[in-house]
Amino acid sequence: MNIATTCPYCGVGCGVLARVGRDGATHVEGDPTHASNFGRLCVKGAALGETVDLQGRLLHPMVREADSSLRRVSWNDALDRVAAGFRRVIDEHGPDAVAFYVSGQLLTEDYYVINKLAKGYIGTANIDTNSRLCMSSAVAGHKRAFGEDVVPGCYEDLEQAELVVLVGSNTAWCHPIVFQRITKAKEAGGDVRVVVIDPRHTATCESADLHLPIKPGTDVWLFNGLLAFLCRHGAMDAHFVDEHTEGFAQAFAAAEADAGDPAEVARICGVQLTDLLTFYRWFARYERTVSLFSQGVNQSSSGTDKVNSIIHCHLLTGRIGRPGMGPFSITGQPNAMGGREVGGLANMLAAHMELENPVHREIVQLFWRSPRIASRPGLKAVDLFDAIDDGKVKAVWIMATNPVVSLPAADRIKRALSRCEWVVSSDIVTQTDTNAFAHVLLPALGWGEKDGTVTNSERRISRQRAFLPTPGEARADWRIVCDVAQRMGFDKGFQFDHPHEIFVEHARLTAYHNGDQKSDGELTAHRLLNLEGLTAISRRAYDAMSPVQWPVLPNGDGTARLFANHRYSHPNGRARFIAIRARAPAYVADRDYPLILNTGRVRDQWHTMTRTGKAPRLTGHIPEPFVDMHPHDALRCGVREGELARVQSAWGAMVARVKHGGGVLAGNVFVPIHWNDQFASDARVGSVVNPVVDPISGEPEFKHTPVRIEPFPVRWYGFALSRRSLAPDDLSYWTSIQGDRFRRYEIAHRERPSDCRAWARAWLGVTDADADWLEYEDRSTGIYRAAHLVDDRIESSVFLSSRPDLPSRHWLAGLFLHERLDEVDRIALLIGEPGDAGASTGPMVCSCFGVGRNTICDAIRSQGLESPAQITSRLRAGGNCGSCVPELRQLIAEVRAEVNA
Repeated sequence: MNIATTCPYCGVGCGVLARVGRDGATHVEGDPTHASNFGRLCVKGAALGETVDLQGRLLHPMVREADSSLRRVSWNDALDRVAAGFRRVIDEHGPDAVAFYVSGQLLTEDYYVINKLAKGYIGTANIDTNSRLCMSSAVAGHKRAFGEDVVPGCYEDLEQAELVVLVGSNTAWCHPIVFQRITKAKEAGGDVRVVVIDPRHTATCESADLHLPIKPGTDVWLFNGLLAFLCRHGAMDAHFVDEHTEGFAQAFAAAEADAGDPAEVARICGVQLTDLLTFYRWFARYERTVSLFSQGVNQSSSGTDKVNSIIHCHLLTGRIGRPGMGPFSITGQPNAMGGREVGGLANMLAAHMELENPVHREIVQLFWRSPRIASRPGLKAVDLFDAIDDGKVKAVWIMATNPVVSLPAADRIKRALSRCEWVVSSDIVTQTDTNAFAHVLLPALGWGEKDGTVTNSERRISRQRAFLPTPGEARADWRIVCDVAQRMGFDKGFQFDHPHEIFVEHARLTAYHNGDQKSDGELTAHRLLNLEGLTAISRRAYDAMSPVQWPVLPNGDGTARLFANHRYSHPNGRARFIAIRARAPAYVADRDYPLILNTGRVRDQWHTMTRTGKAPRLTGHIPEPFVDMHPHDALRCGVREGELARVQSAWGAMVARVKHGGGVLAGNVFVPIHWNDQFASDARVGSVVNPVVDPISGEPEFKHTPVRIEPFPVRWYGFALSRRSLAPDDLSYWTSIQGDRFRRYEIAHRERPSDCRAWARAWLGVTDADADWLEYEDRSTGIYRAAHLVDDRIESSVFLSSRPDLPSRHWLAGLFLHERLDEVDRIALLIGEPGDAGASTGPMVCSCFGVGRNTICDAIRSQGLESPAQITSRLRAGGNCGSCVPELRQLIAEVRAEVNA
């Protein structure tokens, strides 16, 4: 039977139907009734069934011994230790000496109880979340503009818009299902325009009518310039501004001062004046305009100002609260919004109430009947770990996140946790870069095992439901928190037996004293977050609950759009303009660090790869860490495409393979965020990123770090494929990649083995002198190839060369699917290429259907294919999530150029 649940990846919040088949395998498909995706799934969602195995899972509570080994203990022992450790620190140093660092991967019910424990019972606001790293600038911008952290619109607006502006968002790769909705609306006809504002030429740009590759950090100049242009060209809705906003005069004066001259704006932003004016004129012309923004806006030392500069243009024109228009912050994580609803950030209270507002504090404390309430904002993520490093915070509980990889200046995070007196980690896997520092490891339930709710980017609350049995001794996060709270002496307030009970309490708090003040002295806190229609939901109804957008009306209906009544959450009901002056990023390129590093996601991976790194079909598209840079910069830095390079900043360094993707402007480089010490030798880009944060939101500047690129010299390059895991730690460079029935290693080393045969056999674990061993060596060119077979089935292989241009891995991967190799395959292994030239499908393009580059290019040539739709009809590529469609367009153009050359 299919179980309706929700995808655990990005903030789109797609509905998923999941079941366990008779073969024991997990099968997933899109839920056609879920309004966020209507049955569509991206490749990550479609591959969820490949990620639920128990390999590497943390299945039992563990404690770290003095020799750093882990020892299994009972739940009672582990919980007693955690509670005693926190109680000791609180008693000796006060409540602000402890902290919690949680995650947008948690369910709302988990988030609620840990926030309640920290702020209402321990009495500290030192609880922050990894949402600080992706969404907190949007939160701060929303609160400044609207008085509350709200996204006004819904996904339908993207389909009804005449103009969609994508700012700092590679939507095609990071939110593919939303991108499909945009492109399908565009393909359906009508005068629909798409503008992409991004320093990089990404896959998203392939579907754009206009791409503005602005200089990193210049967004406020761009949108202040747009505000000034709209005012001067009669696009202002004066009645709306006069009746429903405040602060316009000051905001306009600031915009005029910085960006009143379009020519100067174009120069500062580094774009063509004609392109800039085209964007400005389109925005003025098309009433139904949606501005969708994401991490490229938020992750900045001026991220909050960038958010407000975008919102200003919608307030000025009155384009908000109606179909097909409005600013739209698209969330990075599946429950970042749910976490914000329950006060998961250090500067917020639950139910969208303000920590610094004494009335709000009194309302929450009355509702919780808690012994205390935090009275001042806690430490935001970067500051929190600085305080750990400085010894001010002495105990931390980390839940469902990996800060040693994801935070900026990440080597300092390592140092901080190594110094911390008491580190507890709740996780689903044993080995992570962060868990290496934990004194206690608590096994949590993962996706498919846990039960609760999440809220997506359009305020839609959906259920995540369990369909898998509980593995080992794992427990729900909310249950673990409640058990610890009771052991700390907080018997009341945490006596929950089911997530339904927690959800009802959360819903009741959103409605508690929510409204306009009706009499003197009445406690009120007007806020749009109101789940009144769910406050009395029964257990049965909760189990069957359908997705619904908040606010939830008393009759249970949801609300698609906000602000149709022009009533905002500020006390006077008006939206606010903010006087914003543009400013450059905190650190700029200089002689020592002449390039600017930008970081972000790639198409088929997620966060630190704990889940996606398990799925073979997700590792084929981009298998290893890379640094994408302009060829001119590579020449100046003395590095070549395909070789290894060190990316160095004032804060740290990492190693990656040089790539010329064609989308990076000179003076800039791009490195993905995903790889870490579990998958590569030295690829944590977080260690390179500068630690500067936005002064309002506390969000780090992940998109603008000065770096230099240096050669990473090695004597040889190579790769290995093996049915069993190998130990590459002694090599100068390695990346580990999960394949189908094998594990692949990209390797390099500074010293060449004196005896390649002996080294290869030892590393691959071949001890039998009579083993079926194939090898070829050419010492003059530095080439060595070897393979180990057992009963004619390939067990492992290794290829070495003094050059990085090695044979196709894709053809070799296919040999691991064969039960027996024939003589032709054996010869091909020695030669280093398949006997059949068509045997290699090439690098993966369509991960959904496993279609490689060579297969697609051959079909374009031989069948004269001229559109992605034709490729889909022949090969299925591009026919599921659509995130590879931009790449299909590129391949069509490349083959055409090749034919016409």
